[in-house]
Amino acid sequence: MASTPEDEAFMRLAIAEAAQGDWPFGAVIVGDKKVLEVGRNLARTTNDPTAHAEMVAIRRFVATRDAGELKGTTLYTSGESCPMCMGAILWCGISRVVFGASIDQLATKIEQIMLTDRTVAEAALFAKIAITGGVLAAEAMALFSK
Repeated sequence: MASTPEDEAFMRLAIAEAAQGDWPFGAVIVGDKKVLEVGRNLARTTNDPTAHAEMVAIRRFVATRDAGELKGTTLYTSGESCPMCMGAILWCGISRVVFGASIDQLATKIEQIMLTDRTVAEAALFAKIAITGGVLAAEAMALFSK
């Protein structure tokens, strides 16, 4: 699925979150063209290696809403999700993921588990999800130089 100007606008919000994280990763959950929740990497701050931006956004969402409300939403993330995060996204029933920098791009800056979102999604026969990648990837990668 191709990206849209709306995707770029929400990705800019994810990148803004990433700029404030422990590592430069940010996420935004969107439904009905509205921001429902945001998250940034807080692994160091919280001493929780699972506190990736996507996980933080999902945890914040379900802290105040029924998890079933994640169905039909889109998650924007500044960097392609790791297998843990992509697994959570699939289990939540999120309908679409839009990422900035790819796993291959991220691996030039940090250690990565070299599984793409698409690979993880294809292994989840129960889930249907649309994936759009490369949205503002250069801007997301630039955060690693700061």
